[in-house]
Amino acid sequence: MDAARINPGSIRRALAAPPSRSSDFDLDPETPPKRRLRPASVLAPLVERGSGLNVVLTRRNARLKHHPGQIAFPGGKQDAGDATPLAAALREAREEIGLSPERVEILGAFDGHDTVTDFAVTPFVGLVRGAFTPVIDRSEVEEAFEVPLSYLLDPANMRRHGRRWGGRWREYYAVPYGPYYIWGATARMLKSLSDRMGPP
Repeated sequence: MDAARINPGSIRRALAAPPSRSSDFDLDPETPPKRRLRPASVLAPLVERGSGLNVVLTRRNARLKHHPGQIAFPGGKQDAGDATPLAAALREAREEIGLSPERVEILGAFDGHDTVTDFAVTPFVGLVRGAFTPVIDRSEVEEAFEVPLSYLLDPANMRRHGRRWGGRWREYYAVPYGPYYIWGATARMLKSLSDRMGPP
């Protein structure tokens, strides 16, 4: 996708459209079981690099209970002390990568996503003001890194892969980038954002 047409204004306009929902079961021919979903939130932090925007992503600690070792947006479950889903996303970003909420200009939320691990995720996009160097909490995050947003939103970089899980074959979205394999819920949310931004 052309980096020149991806800017805070175009992202804000794309996020203004009515929300929808996606699911880890989107590519599954069978109807997912009725489940009790727990609220969670993530933040897609955008940092300006030259004339383009990069997304800060994390590689989760391999010892975590949910999605160990996977590539993810900063975020997690909504705690009792979080007044709103956005408060949860900002708190998690501060804890995981040292991003102060005061430095984040929220551009909007986009399509919610239901995970196979029983979370109902609300994703937000935020523009980080000024220079930012992540300070990671190694109990949760192995690594923080950046990927050009134009690459992640380009449909040409989105793949459909599959694996055997729970005794049967399941397909999912993936966006490989160098040594990083972005897949599952994170890739599906990126596809939702890409769809909102329109054709490349």
